[in-house]
Amino acid sequence: MITFSSRTLRSSIFARLLFTYVIVITPILALGGYLYQWSHTNASEELSRTSITRLSHYLQDLNRELSWMELQQFDILEDPDLNKLTVTWERMDPVDRRASLNDLLQRLTSVKNTSAYIKDISVHIPYVNKTVSAVHAVDELDQERFGWFRSQPGRNESRLIWWRDSLHLSALKQRGKKGEEPLFAVQIELDMEKLRESLLQIRMNPESGSFLVSDGARFTVTSGQEAAPVVQSYLREARAASSDTFYVHSEGKNYHFDRVYSDALGLSAAAYLPEEAVRRPLSRFYTWAWLFVFTSLVAVAIYSFSTYRYVHKPLLILVKSFKRMEEGELDMQIEHEPKDEFGYLYQRFNQMLLKLQALIDQDYKQKLMMQKAELKQLQSQINPHFLYNSFFILHSLSRSGDIERIEQFTHMLGEYFRFITRNGEDHVSLSEEIRHSRMYTDIQQFRFSRRIRVQFDELPEAMEQIRVPRLILQPIIENAYEHGLEEMDEEGFLRVCFETHGNEARIIVEDNGDGITPAEIEALKQRLVHTSESEMTGMINIHRRIHLTYGEGSGLFLSQNGLKGLRVEIRIMHGEEGPYVPAADCG
Repeated sequence: MITFSSRTLRSSIFARLLFTYVIVITPILALGGYLYQWSHTNASEELSRTSITRLSHYLQDLNRELSWMELQQFDILEDPDLNKLTVTWERMDPVDRRASLNDLLQRLTSVKNTSAYIKDISVHIPYVNKTVSAVHAVDELDQERFGWFRSQPGRNESRLIWWRDSLHLSALKQRGKKGEEPLFAVQIELDMEKLRESLLQIRMNPESGSFLVSDGARFTVTSGQEAAPVVQSYLREARAASSDTFYVHSEGKNYHFDRVYSDALGLSAAAYLPEEAVRRPLSRFYTWAWLFVFTSLVAVAIYSFSTYRYVHKPLLILVKSFKRMEEGELDMQIEHEPKDEFGYLYQRFNQMLLKLQALIDQDYKQKLMMQKAELKQLQSQINPHFLYNSFFILHSLSRSGDIERIEQFTHMLGEYFRFITRNGEDHVSLSEEIRHSRMYTDIQQFRFSRRIRVQFDELPEAMEQIRVPRLILQPIIENAYEHGLEEMDEEGFLRVCFETHGNEARIIVEDNGDGITPAEIEALKQRLVHTSESEMTGMINIHRRIHLTYGEGSGLFLSQNGLKGLRVEIRIMHGEEGPYVPAADCG
């Protein structure tokens, strides 16, 4: 089964092809969404224009009706017969009184019949204690009505007066003196049913509704009882709305509102329509839009599957095969049945593996021979300077007659050269390599015991049996003596310590020798990494042998330590998990 990380998938050709396809189809989908939204916006705007036009005409018609009623009120107020009746009532005989009241009743009936919005028109005459109504004829004075409407003309909120769930127009005939009771009051009661019917006529469709709202929301007139919850939501949201067209949420639905205000009436006329009714004309387009989206997604799925099966999967097999090849697995063959470009690539890959395996076998043998040659070369590099100094030390010990130290020194010298010159095996245990390096350090102490202090830690037990190439530590210590410590005017210090963590073992050699700069250390690092084939001496030789033996992550790593000298870490990836052993007193 082929597996791959999400990061690999994101950077693959399959992802790029799929992304390209999505990039191509996304503008088409976006255009469809834009067209739908544009259609909805246009429909809403056209609906708003129509609704606002209807509301404006409705308010203009209502204002004309009310102006006509007010004109009739004024005519009645100035009617000479009515004014004469209120003044001469006491001097009139019963026949004249009845005739005058009948004339007034006929006048009121005629005015009522001039407008469908007038439910009743009444004249309240306190002086004769009569109320004359077009509907109820002549009756005793309605003190309650007269008292209420007498107090209303002083209010300036609206021309219309809300009383007892109905709308009224009121006008008073004042006496000549201020503060005296009016001679009479003319009251027109509007027909609320006719108003509601007129509001129903300006609806856009059966789901819509309309209503009137006065300044300060003192009263509302709706087209039906079902509009009451919507009107309450409107009253809560209307003040915050910055436009005459807005949306209000009520009882789980969104409503489209349009409103028009009339200064002359002190009224706002509003119409509403559920948003779903606005979108309904676009339902077919909406269905086709979703069908298009679904078809596009199916096309994406088919394209993705085809691309994965015929392009990405064969390519991924080829990539995985290359990775396995990089890891050293060369005895594999990959197959591809279709006779396409991948079939040709697979065939060439298999042929390449066969040739590569033959070349690696040949190169491996050459590399083994080269490693042995490098070791022989290093073994042959016996430092004459060290040999001369050893004889001088032996000469000095002979002159002093220190037989015991001569015996000790010659024994160490013999062991040292035996380890250097033996050819039996190329790899030894790390404990043997450390024993040889410690012996070399002890030999040097015969010469520098007063000038150089040495700290050579014990090798941890977990590292003793690690197999290492011979002569990987002693040349590093020798380099510290020659280039860092021999020429120092003050006391020198050499430290060798060890640490291990997991499958990595480290041997750390550092000194306090002066004279090396960060730039020189960086130059040494570059030489270790970019060495030429002909440069096979010293630290470069050691680094190459360790790297060839243990692979990536192994070798020499250089840095400047806290003692201002050179710090050399020998890192060995030995492949055996072990406990963490930190270096003691090794910074």
